[in-house]
Amino acid sequence: MNTPLALNSSQLTVVRRTIAKDCDNAEFDLFLEAAKSYGLDPFRKQIIPLVFAKDKPDKRRMSIVVTRDGLRVMASRCGDYRPASEPAHIVYDDNLKGPTNPKGIVSASVKLWKQDNKGEWYPVIGEAYWDEFAPVADEWAYDQQAGKRRPTGKKVLDASGNWARMPIVMIVKCAESQALRGGWPETFSGVYVEEEMDRARTLDATASEIVEQEEKDRRLALTSGKDTVLIQWLPDMPMEAVPLGQMADRAIEWIKDPSRSLDDLERFHAVNRVSLQNFWARSKNDALEVNTVLEDRTAGLAKREQAA
Repeated sequence: MNTPLALNSSQLTVVRRTIAKDCDNAEFDLFLEAAKSYGLDPFRKQIIPLVFAKDKPDKRRMSIVVTRDGLRVMASRCGDYRPASEPAHIVYDDNLKGPTNPKGIVSASVKLWKQDNKGEWYPVIGEAYWDEFAPVADEWAYDQQAGKRRPTGKKVLDASGNWARMPIVMIVKCAESQALRGGWPETFSGVYVEEEMDRARTLDATASEIVEQEEKDRRLALTSGKDTVLIQWLPDMPMEAVPLGQMADRAIEWIKDPSRSLDDLERFHAVNRVSLQNFWARSKNDALEVNTVLEDRTAGLAKREQAA
């Protein structure tokens, strides 16, 4: 249950002049309503407003983001959440080292823990790829012949933030946010951390355009195309992009595998609930066949356990 946000007039003034100094009146009111809805404290930097294109009225937008501390506060209220019990796994590639990637980071993965209805804990994996989240943009310089600034053709990493100074910390925050949205979508759907929005600072786009494009880029990068279904076969495995035409055969083969336990099937259904719904919307007959096989196999294993 969310904690009510109760600020007196003096506190509201402080928030308005500091944390929300870039907001206009309507944006400030919206920010406070969001803080109240999420039950987060602006003074503790659990939630902050980001105003984009402040000097461009036609593009001006505010995006409300939750900090890492805010995410953890929200997660602790879920009742079925446990934080990571081991360090994040970082994948490096020395060939990628350079000005736009100081440590040659490919990706980071974080393992959180979710409790099922039997009281058992299973891992939820979140992955974030450097080329999807790092604020890398075109380098601009003054062109004397053109008499104006133009792109040089080079890419640069925004040096004004922490991505250049603390690249591991930044990419891990993004991975943790991904895990929370994947494991607890009812709580974290549409909730973004500041690090996920840093790319917006380097691009001439509205906040909503950035979020839309980021989601599109993430899906395409993970799936290598739009005609796929994102599936996590086992809780300790990363998500896999399965071509839509192969989904039914792959799923049925996996479900019928004799090594699958009742817990495997129940967790598969719980973790992939949203993906299976999307599969149903895009290929109803195939999804129905998968659902029938899953229900029959689950029922059979349940009867076997009861008999034992």
